[in-house]
Amino acid sequence: MSADIYKKVKQVLWIILFANLGVAILKIIIGSIINSSSMTADGFHSLTDGSSNVVGLIGIRLASKPVDEDHPYGHRKFETLAGLFIAGMLFFIGMKIILSAMSRFMNPVIPNITMESLIVLLITLCINIFVCSYEYKSGKKLGSQILISDSMHTRSDIYVSIGVLATLICIKMGLPSIIDPIASLIVAGFIIFAAYEIFKDNSEVLVDRAAVDTEKIKNIALGFEQVKDTYNIRSRGSDNDLHIDMHIMTDPNMSVEESHKLIHNIEEKLREAISENVHVLAHLEPFNGEN
Repeated sequence: MSADIYKKVKQVLWIILFANLGVAILKIIIGSIINSSSMTADGFHSLTDGSSNVVGLIGIRLASKPVDEDHPYGHRKFETLAGLFIAGMLFFIGMKIILSAMSRFMNPVIPNITMESLIVLLITLCINIFVCSYEYKSGKKLGSQILISDSMHTRSDIYVSIGVLATLICIKMGLPSIIDPIASLIVAGFIIFAAYEIFKDNSEVLVDRAAVDTEKIKNIALGFEQVKDTYNIRSRGSDNDLHIDMHIMTDPNMSVEESHKLIHNIEEKLREAISENVHVLAHLEPFNGEN
């Protein structure tokens, strides 16, 4: 990922940070005023959105550092580590909300619901939808794992806010107040599930899970007439830092210059078909018809 791309990722994170902080403060204030544990829980969830943006900014700053003697492959996995840290934050806040909900079961409080509070929640919901869509599209466009992970976090916030809105409307219509802590448990469930998804996606990068379908790579390589066969195909990394290595069998009479050009052509084809951030390491072997 180039320095220009990292700069754009930082700009997106700053925009999302201010949006999330505004949403969080509104929800927490309104939730406290009307004594709604579900809205307050949703507000703290939105607050973790903002804190995760800060973690993302730190991760991107470290990941954008250039290659050095101690890090010959660069610092890109700091972005992955930031994603894992966000997952940990979500697990923590989810458990905190569960404990708060259990307390509400033993000491129920009837929320003081007003039309103004419902309107505020609806406005923050619209902001969350914009934030999630903008961040996810930016993450895909820029090949940023941290933006995609953070948008998954915000996406869960959308469903949570819809649940809280429905809960407050139900209480306003006369349903028992116990539905409020029940909604808080549902909020916690969404948060913990989002944490699991983020942890799964980022941990797969760290444990070098196959990043690209082997058959797809093989078919691209065999599309070149000079390539007789290919095997031991491996891939790892993420969209912004993808590594592929393979053994390629070619005509033994090919010159070093021809072989070098072939590998470059295969790499360019892989970049067009898979990702522009592909790094290819190919081991050439002579093909004699008996291999």
